[in-house]
Amino acid sequence: MADGTPQSWATFGLMLGHFRGLKGLTQAELGQLMGYSESMVAAVEQARRPALPEFVRKAEAALDAQGALLKLEKTLSLDGLPALLAEFAPIEAEAVTRYSYDALSVPGLLQTEAYARAAIGARCPPLDDEEVESRVRGRMTRQAVLTRTPPIIAAFVVEEVALRRPLGGRAVQKAQLLHLLECGGMRNLQIQVMPTEVEEHPGLDGPLVLVEGFDRREQAYVEGQGVSLLISDSKEVSVLKARYGIIRTQALTPRDSTDLIRKLAQEL
Repeated sequence: MADGTPQSWATFGLMLGHFRGLKGLTQAELGQLMGYSESMVAAVEQARRPALPEFVRKAEAALDAQGALLKLEKTLSLDGLPALLAEFAPIEAEAVTRYSYDALSVPGLLQTEAYARAAIGARCPPLDDEEVESRVRGRMTRQAVLTRTPPIIAAFVVEEVALRRPLGGRAVQKAQLLHLLECGGMRNLQIQVMPTEVEEHPGLDGPLVLVEGFDRREQAYVEGQGVSLLISDSKEVSVLKARYGIIRTQALTPRDSTDLIRKLAQEL
């Protein structure tokens, strides 16, 4: 859509409002039947948040939508995002906290459009131009989680080598570094750099994301080489949380990270 809202969210929200109206229910009344707040129902209807599977099932039961809402559930991914993210993206969109470690490139939520286009365009085997642009739009839309209301609490640890890699060329790299400085100034975000000179590194197994939902449920997400995994087992999540805690302590402080990012930008 023109405002960046995924069409799948808008379609589901429209149909939810339609079936609610047929039942003669207010958003508050529907929320009470489903066990959700009025604001959550409103957010889904207005396409400000995606409907997670549990929400869809409860809405279908409460509204007796004859399977229509269940059929729409399959489309409720962020338009333009690869299939790997179809399960995780809606969870991320509703997360209360999000902590991540990225080793090879600037994390997607912090990328400029030009950097995202260069990163997606570097894929092997290559994507056609239309698919590249679709994925760039999807990535930009996904960034709305950082500026939504209520705000998410997010922290990013990024390898220094990822910041030094000139994806898209020096001009794109510099603009990306300056964008990171802007993002680092947001009160709900923290950006830390893992210096290359660190001799012991607990993050060698690769990137990871930790999220906590509005229901306080904690999950983890990892992906690489065309494979992704959403982890819900509390013991496995606990291991990754401990690992991430050590990664953060070994990274530069947010202030020192800002100084390094600024230095790298000035050198270009």
